[in-house]
Amino acid sequence: MTGSARPRLAWFGDDFTGSAAVMEVLTFAGLNAVLFSDVPSPALAKRFANADALGIASTARSHGPDWMAANLPGPLAWLDATGAEILHYKICSTFDSSPTAGNIGRAIEIALEIRDSEAVPLVTAAPQMRRYQSFGHLYAGVFEGVFRLDRHPVMARHPVTPMDEADLLRHLARQTDLPSALIDLEALWSGSAHRALDEAIATGARIISLDDMEPVSELAVGRLIWENRDRLRLAVGSQGLEYALVRHWQETGEIAPAPLAKSAGPVEQIAAISGSVSPSTARQIAWSAENGFEIIGFDTASVVGDEAGVEAEIARATTAALRALETGASVLVTSAAGPDDPRVAAFRAALSASSLDFETANARIGKALGRVLDRVLQQSGLRRAVISGGDTSGHGMRALGIEALTALAPTIPGAALCLGHSEGRHDGLQIALKGGQMGSEDFFGWIRDGGGPR
Repeated sequence: MTGSARPRLAWFGDDFTGSAAVMEVLTFAGLNAVLFSDVPSPALAKRFANADALGIASTARSHGPDWMAANLPGPLAWLDATGAEILHYKICSTFDSSPTAGNIGRAIEIALEIRDSEAVPLVTAAPQMRRYQSFGHLYAGVFEGVFRLDRHPVMARHPVTPMDEADLLRHLARQTDLPSALIDLEALWSGSAHRALDEAIATGARIISLDDMEPVSELAVGRLIWENRDRLRLAVGSQGLEYALVRHWQETGEIAPAPLAKSAGPVEQIAAISGSVSPSTARQIAWSAENGFEIIGFDTASVVGDEAGVEAEIARATTAALRALETGASVLVTSAAGPDDPRVAAFRAALSASSLDFETANARIGKALGRVLDRVLQQSGLRRAVISGGDTSGHGMRALGIEALTALAPTIPGAALCLGHSEGRHDGLQIALKGGQMGSEDFFGWIRDGGGPR
């Protein structure tokens, strides 16, 4: 369907890493997909006029309902105006949300004002990423194994949106009064999903959560949504939605089997920043320190002080990174090496002694790290980079002035090496965006090697 005037799909992401993951699924399935960092200018949009699917990334996951009400309608309306068959509000596959941060319920309410839909399918699981939903409960995998979300070693202690409920509709009920229903594995496995959908809509359900565990249920989810796209015009979920749709399209022959993905090839050095406090990222930082990366700590407490202090810390970290590059090492500038890093406690202590709120301070960290990366890339001439952390990725991308991304080479699902597009200094930059809890231990080295299948 490449070259169609009407896209199959348009998506709006509540963070940058997840937004890029949608593009990755579609691109490596052979579709023409592009991700914009904001509503594009007419000239930029024209460059991608033949896209099968297009998206806009945001930092909505780190903001509250008032911010959403002010900032979601514009880009959602632009995406709706493309005429895409399905409009997808992209959320994290670990359902990161609360009434005050990344409120998914409020986002659905706003999106329904833009695009009417008889019901809104909710597809959170993505088995390819070790995210599973069974009878309404979400499970997620980490290095140590697969855990129910309320017992997950990362998500249960997330610093902003800790998960104390694995039943997603119960969790969502704290964020919206919209009635909901579940289409479970039994309905998907037995072939009765269409009847279950009719019954749910007839009883007034506006949000319909869908289980997704393995190829059979995933195919049933994709078929259900695509065959009912005239009344399920708005969908919410992770890139699991795209995985399900792609499986259905391939099964029916609407698209050809996926082409063979390739590596982008190795480079000697890369520059990376990390704003994640995840234990998974801590293990990746430790691997990098033993494999050719110089780890440079950024003092996050500096963002709580005055502008001069932040500028001084940005300058210090930039200088340290440039000196490390001169030795032949790659560089990784970090805000913390896991939740137990002393910098985390120091930041929280500084924040509690100030009048600054957490959301603002967290954004300042992301912006500062982005500025470090921008300066390092400009002064070193490096053309490959990594940003680790969902919120950090959004702020970092804007600091770099990158306006659009297309997928270049795969790594683990959800963190491909991409090609940046802009009218400015970093046009053509190769960059990977990685959520904090995602990736293999050698992820930064994998990007240095050019990504590609293993």
